Amino acid sequence: MENINWVAIYTMVRREVTRTFRVVVQTLVAPVISASLYIFIFGVVVGRSIDTIVGVPYITFVFPGILMLSVINASFSSSSSSLYFARFTKSIEELLVAPVSYLEIIFGYMLGSMMRALIVASLILLVGVLFGAVSLVSPLLFVIYILGVSAIFSLLGMLVGLWAQSFEQLSVLNTFIITPFTYLGGIFYSITMLPETAQIITMLNPFFYFVDGIRNAMIGISEANIFVGAVVIGGLVVGLGSTVFYLFKTGWRVRV
Repeated sequence: MENINWVAIYTMVRREVTRTFRVVVQTLVAPVISASLYIFIFGVVVGRSIDTIVGVPYITFVFPGILMLSVINASFSSSSSSLYFARFTKSIEELLVAPVSYLEIIFGYMLGSMMRALIVASLILLVGVLFGAVSLVSPLLFVIYILGVSAIFSLLGMLVGLWAQSFEQLSVLNTFIITPFTYLGGIFYSITMLPETAQIITMLNPFFYFVDGIRNAMIGISEANIFVGAVVIGGLVVGLGSTVFYLFKTGWRVRV
């Protein structure tokens, strides 16, 4: 711990937070407006036709999924765009020659993305309170899941930031994988509403465990095995983190 360059990590996190507030309309206002529309349309308008789902009001059931979607988008877009622009402007070379290890660089980007995700989550929680949709059975577990999910997608964003060769490629993974898998992960419905085959397929979707964990922390209802969900989240953090570290170590797309 003594050999960790905390000043470098803090500086990177501060830079990412500053960047977040520099374009606040794009990074904070936009996701809050989108979440508010989701809550209003699916929670209020559609919720009027659905009395309860698994014993709770529909708006309370869907809110954790809407929150998770915003956390995913915030953490992914933060790290992917930040790392891509560092490559694009060649400023990544300054980090590579500085007395900062690859792990410290990764932690700097990851913690910066997680900070943005936490800010977005806090703002959306306030919106949820206004709609009467917020319930927190276990605040500690809620924070743990938010940090775990945001860590996963900040690391995934770094992979895309390394891979992308153009601005358009930054949105490829979000468009074709993240968004479809998120919507098919049980945000707006209970898995018990699906046919048996569809339930099995849903349980193979890691996004299902993300939303189920956050929902369990907020309303105390879980449709998945909590232990399996914890293993999925922990395994993805370790696996993606190891992959990002290996790519930095080998200099893939970061060394000219």
